[in-house]
Amino acid sequence: MATKKAASSTKKSSSKKSTSSAKATTKVTTIKAVDARDPKPATQAASVSKRSVRFSLSRTPLIAALVAEFVGTFVFAATIIAGQGQPILVFFALVGIVLAFGALSGAYVNPALTLGAWVTRRLSGRRAIGYMVAQFLGAMLALVVLNAYVHAAPVPAQGDISTAAAQLFKAAALPHGKEWFIFFSELIGTTIFGFAVAAATREKREKTAAAFTAGIGVFLGLMVAGSAAAYLGGSSILNPAVAVSLQAIDFSTVWPIGVYVIGSALGAVIGFVLYDLLRGAETEQA
Repeated sequence: MATKKAASSTKKSSSKKSTSSAKATTKVTTIKAVDARDPKPATQAASVSKRSVRFSLSRTPLIAALVAEFVGTFVFAATIIAGQGQPILVFFALVGIVLAFGALSGAYVNPALTLGAWVTRRLSGRRAIGYMVAQFLGAMLALVVLNAYVHAAPVPAQGDISTAAAQLFKAAALPHGKEWFIFFSELIGTTIFGFAVAAATREKREKTAAAFTAGIGVFLGLMVAGSAAAYLGGSSILNPAVAVSLQAIDFSTVWPIGVYVIGSALGAVIGFVLYDLLRGAETEQA
């Protein structure tokens, strides 16, 4: 009898253990099933990522770069007009624009520099053409916007000599008979500027150093070329797009185009090529 009772108690205890283990397994399985059937966190994360991608231009980097060049050139040209072309203000403007837009497009904001970058294989042909179009459009928009404010400004009363009429800053007219001198000053200044920007484009890690290198380049170029042109009563711009904003381009004669477009373009190409000859060219295209 004692043996039967011990056997029966052993069976009962083993059955209780198996039942408890089965219940624990059932509970764990149930919890896992509930977790697996709840797709809300994954669905919410996917919807958030889709929304962020929907309003992003990261899938079309060329369009993002063109917009950056357009906006950057608009800001740059507007700053030069507002600051009346002072070299130190141009320096700070270019440094800020390169820091803000450099990661998107390189922040060339200058058709002459864009041409130099294309000649030295820093930019592809399609990107270079798109940059030039965006840069000219941005500079033209700056002229249109600021000119609208000038026209909306109040006109001083007759006889009031204390208040001058509002007017936009513009480049000085080319001195008659001295056009070649202004041409070479533009070429020399843009060569200095282009050399500095060619060096800045190789600074892939130090973005701040690249921005200040480009800014110092335009400052030095404007100081040298601007001083030389000022002796003759002329102006130095070093940027064909900004030349449009400063109303220096006159299609009635060929000299303004030759000086502010061809002269600056040749200078930028010489600066880029000269830097690559001294350092050794790298054939990476954006």
